Amino acid sequence: MKLDFTGKKAIVCGGSRGIGKAIAMGFAACGGDVSICARDATTLEETRAELAKHGHKTHAASADLSKGDAVRGYVREAIGALGGVDFLVNNASAFGSSDDDKGWTASLAVDMLSIVHATQEALPELKKSQGNVVNISSISALHPAARQPPYGAIKAAVIHYTVTQAAMYAKDRIRVNCIAPGSIEFPGGVWDRRKTDNPALYNGTLASIPFGRMGHAEEVANVALFLASPFASWVTGQTIAVAGGQGL
Repeated sequence: MKLDFTGKKAIVCGGSRGIGKAIAMGFAACGGDVSICARDATTLEETRAELAKHGHKTHAASADLSKGDAVRGYVREAIGALGGVDFLVNNASAFGSSDDDKGWTASLAVDMLSIVHATQEALPELKKSQGNVVNISSISALHPAARQPPYGAIKAAVIHYTVTQAAMYAKDRIRVNCIAPGSIEFPGGVWDRRKTDNPALYNGTLASIPFGRMGHAEEVANVALFLASPFASWVTGQTIAVAGGQGL
């Protein structure tokens, strides 16, 4: 099975590092044009430069995905730069953990409403391309952790909304699926930091994973690229856990 995205166009919201970057890099490596966004302009440009090495069209823009107008504006700009969209990835997260207005507002705005805004803005072009959407949730949606009430609850809403989207857009031949990653470690990411600042939490989480290690961003990306490909042409409305058995 060889993935070939030559001539296809991907927009990755939250694509400068970690899972989003891995998806963007994988898509570009398979011949596709890619647009990414994030807040940090420096990291964003570094990732765009890496993507450009594959020799295909790239685009990057700094955007605050907690703001609806910013999300819509970025997607419009990306569609213009790429000339359309075949694959939309909604990967952004505020990682809301505090059980207060700040935590809930951030999680709702970034983890949920950014998906609504990005998909609605991309929908006319996705209808033309009969493209597909992948939303990134979390196994926290399936196995809630007391330390992160907003994060788990909103990620559960992402799974529910994915099914709703899949049902709504099937008539337009748009597929919508969801990935629920487990604990994924990459440089500068949450678990990379926890290894130093909270080793008890890191080691306890590591011990809960049957395979005995954290996941890699590329392992999530591989599933996302499969879902974007013709090999998944009869898959929609599904959530796939990529977690090495974590939570079993």
